[in-house]
Amino acid sequence: MVTLNLNPKVWFITGTSSGFGLHLVQTALARGDRVIATARSLPAIRYLESPNCRVLQLDVTSGPEVLQQKAQEAVNFWGKVDVLVNNAGFAGLGICEEAKTSGFLKQFSANFFGVIDLNNAFLPHMRNRKSGTIVIVGSRHAWKTQHPMTGAYSASKAAVHAYGEGLSTELAPFNIRVLLVQPGAHRTAGIPNMFKNSLAGDGDAIRDYDGMRTLGNARFRAQEGKQGGDAVKAAEAIADVVRGEGRAAGRPFPLWLVLGKDAEDDLRANLKQRLQNLDEWQDVTRSTTIETQDSIVLI
Repeated sequence: MVTLNLNPKVWFITGTSSGFGLHLVQTALARGDRVIATARSLPAIRYLESPNCRVLQLDVTSGPEVLQQKAQEAVNFWGKVDVLVNNAGFAGLGICEEAKTSGFLKQFSANFFGVIDLNNAFLPHMRNRKSGTIVIVGSRHAWKTQHPMTGAYSASKAAVHAYGEGLSTELAPFNIRVLLVQPGAHRTAGIPNMFKNSLAGDGDAIRDYDGMRTLGNARFRAQEGKQGGDAVKAAEAIADVVRGEGRAAGRPFPLWLVLGKDAEDDLRANLKQRLQNLDEWQDVTRSTTIETQDSIVLI
């Protein structure tokens, strides 16, 4: 059932062939909004096309010039884009030493630099309108980092979280909001896709890591279909926050949206560990302070 919406928002959503992206398309349309759905493969999303849903081929790693052209094409559909959802990306598996710089660059190209390039393509439009919402889909792995095989992925998500936080401050004067979605494990195609995206090149395997690699692969395969998060409910929660509806009605717009009890538990454990570290090493932490009145606090 589609809700009658007299002032529909226009969403531009990346990575809509499956998972969060697809569910967000369906959720936004059901609320009476309009959507520009994108994916690297246009045939994969062609069936989504309707009067309120346009489809567009888009690879976030295409570079600034191509993405600027895509942004202009998107704006031309309905004259505006209200909500930009940076959902496209992937999780690659790889031992850090084996992945090397090339593997990290592959991971960052989609999860970090692609987000920057796409945001920059739409920001002139949003600044001119003095309105807009940028959604960045991050991950609990930005703080759940101490696990083999996920170093590059965790680093890319930690980087995009920090970028989004800085961006939120710079865009506030233009009435442009930033929402950092930080989900835990949800039932999407994420895990099967991980095994298609090895970050290590052929011949880069280091025998010392064989046991760790085997255990890591088995751990991820065992999680498939047992994740605790419902991706449909996650999409509804994101739409609620963006539109100020449901559980978000009457509440201040958040910078962070943690989704899933596992993500909450991991974040609380991380914060507890960091606070414990501060307490244990407080004497050393404070030992470098200049004990004068003329010191300047720097950002």
